[in-house]
Amino acid sequence: MTPFSTRLPEDTIPSRVHDDERLIAMWLHGKAENTRDAYFRDMLAFTAFVDKPLPHVRLEDLQAFAGSLEGYKSSTRARKLSSIKSLLAFGHRLGYLVVNVGAVIKAPAVKDTLSERILDEDDIMAIIRAEPNPRNHLILELLYKSGVRVSELCALAWRDVRPRKSALQLTIFGKGGRTRVILLPSSVSERLRKSKGSAVPSDPVFRSAVGGALHRSQVYRIVRSAALRCGVNVPVSPHWFRHAHASHALDHGAPTHLVQRTLGHSSLATTGRYTHARPSESSALYLADPTG
Repeated sequence: MTPFSTRLPEDTIPSRVHDDERLIAMWLHGKAENTRDAYFRDMLAFTAFVDKPLPHVRLEDLQAFAGSLEGYKSSTRARKLSSIKSLLAFGHRLGYLVVNVGAVIKAPAVKDTLSERILDEDDIMAIIRAEPNPRNHLILELLYKSGVRVSELCALAWRDVRPRKSALQLTIFGKGGRTRVILLPSSVSERLRKSKGSAVPSDPVFRSAVGGALHRSQVYRIVRSAALRCGVNVPVSPHWFRHAHASHALDHGAPTHLVQRTLGHSSLATTGRYTHARPSESSALYLADPTG
């Protein structure tokens, strides 16, 4: 019997991990909602494909699954394989899996398409200005001016909005359990302040029509409808406003470390991707024109 199909004796498995379902639940614990959803779908597809408990999965099973993904975009294949590799590594660290068969599988190289998801400043302004609904207009403006993630916007409560001289500041509890404070421009601060009405600190800043906090799927629909209204026929999502914030702020001379702090990036390298996606200089501009 090979190591790939051997289950550890039951008395050596941590008691809190006794089956695949429990392992997956522990692995997903603490991840952001959209990340959990995507990873869970990946796991369902993988477990349905191999049709065996994870401790019995062999390297050839994982290779066969990787081969079945050839019809997907490289970015989708990379994400699916990365999530599976993460789960298998997690199970191995806990002792539930004897061998981490995912360690030898490499995810495909992925083309950086960030530049394709950065709208020009004129397009962003047109989308925001053309939104006739005051609440939705404020949502679009806040996504752009603050650069918050859609999950952060939906979780925002009035206790997180504090006065700061003539403006407002937002306290955001974001990805990775990191808290950051964002100072808003006075223009959007005034509109946000007026939208509060009689809300109490525990109330969500943006409520759904049926009460409670707005769901991120509703924000997606607001953004998509606003983009289509302006003739922007690309799949714009709330995250595109975050990309636009980073790129446009850097274009206007904002220091990279300040953009990093505002967006809550874990490293300057992440923020630096925006300067590479939309460079202001290129050696190509220094070459002679052969037709001139």
